[in-house]
Amino acid sequence: MEKAENKYVKRTQKDYSMSFKLSVVQEYESGKASLCYLQRKYGIQGNQTVKRWIEKYGNFDISNKTLRPMEKSKDQELLELRQKVRLLERRNARLEKELEQKDMKAEFFDMMIDIAEKEYDIDIRKNSCPEQSPNIKKKNP
Repeated sequence: MEKAENKYVKRTQKDYSMSFKLSVVQEYESGKASLCYLQRKYGIQGNQTVKRWIEKYGNFDISNKTLRPMEKSKDQELLELRQKVRLLERRNARLEKELEQKDMKAEFFDMMIDIAEKEYDIDIRKNSCPEQSPNIKKKNP
């Protein structure tokens, strides 16, 4: 008879990604959740794990329950920069698509004006150098 395998695997700090840790810390610092709630919500086993993350990565002094200025670690800065790059890349792609649509729209309107000018034999576009009306008298100095 074979022994049933134990499917329970104890997790360690190394199992959690840096982005996950930072998001948990940010959620705590925003005041949306308590330490116990976050531990239950994400299935974090250690009682002090979230607290250590806050002390290590957060801007919150958990012992005094106040915000403190804290230098960001290289990992935090790198992660934030990567997120900013991804956000800017998405924004750039969206803006390029909008620009392409605007260019197509402008080209379409030009074609419509050309067709209207031919069909009705009228000038719709303004001349670059409008001539003065014959009704306007020039003043002599």
